[in-house]
Amino acid sequence: MRIRTLAVGVLVGGLTLTTLTACGKEGTPTSPGSGDQNGSSAAALPTYPVATGVDLAGSPVFAKMKAAGALTVGAKDDQPGLGQKDPTTGKFEGFDIEIARLVSAGLGFDPSKITFRTVDSGAREQTIANGDVNYYVGTYSITDKRKALVSFAGPYFVAGQDLLVRKDDTSITGKDTLKGKKVCSVTGSTPIQKIRSENLTEPGNIVEFQKYSQCVEKLQSKDVDAVTTDDAILKGYAAQEPDSLKVVGQPFSTEKYGIGLNKDDKVLRDKVNEILQKALDDGTWQKIYDATLGKSGSQAKKPTLEKY
Repeated sequence: MRIRTLAVGVLVGGLTLTTLTACGKEGTPTSPGSGDQNGSSAAALPTYPVATGVDLAGSPVFAKMKAAGALTVGAKDDQPGLGQKDPTTGKFEGFDIEIARLVSAGLGFDPSKITFRTVDSGAREQTIANGDVNYYVGTYSITDKRKALVSFAGPYFVAGQDLLVRKDDTSITGKDTLKGKKVCSVTGSTPIQKIRSENLTEPGNIVEFQKYSQCVEKLQSKDVDAVTTDDAILKGYAAQEPDSLKVVGQPFSTEKYGIGLNKDDKVLRDKVNEILQKALDDGTWQKIYDATLGKSGSQAKKPTLEKY
């Protein structure tokens, strides 16, 4: 059985999340979720007031955004509850997408001005460095290696690496039971690097694809034995197929999600951190979580920003 793609909203924990239609103009509050989809207030997404008079002197990326009057934001399109593109409407939705919209409003741009661009894990650094996106929000773990190439605001969320397996598989109970098992993840991701660097399974048993959804399909067809990435991502897939998939529930890493930015644009990084901190302090972050990933029933602790 192949993984089901949702037609409307993101199915997490059996509940449907539908973002709301945006009608805000620059300088006025947008509708809940900024979203550009029909919905109801039941989604409980917060409003994102669009800031006015924002001036980030010394930020080349912000100057580019102002000149264009719009934003291009890098994202994932295949991660339920985090960043997923609806195949029917073409709209993006999820926790990461809402964080991207929050930042847009804080920078003075109505979130309806965002064009989301799907960027696979292995291409993130180059895409940011090339200026193809103004910023990137897509389960992008902050690491020292990556900070040599790009900069990060955040973290705006903290996850942990885990394993997704078939529900009837009792042989995989954690990372120490992966020997002899085929393990799949995304090329360029920190989870697959950890599997390889810690020799958790044999090199010939490591399988890589460009998208997590491809790994999940291989898991369901029994071509691989486990999919590994952050628990937040895996819970979304397990919620889509609760009768056939499960998360092992033994996280073995700490993954701090950051907003990827141009390496040398400290002015923009500081402003994005300011926007995130305000959302953490005034309850907006919690509302975003509750209306997206929180639908899974999984609780989350607010992250502490690591400014530099």
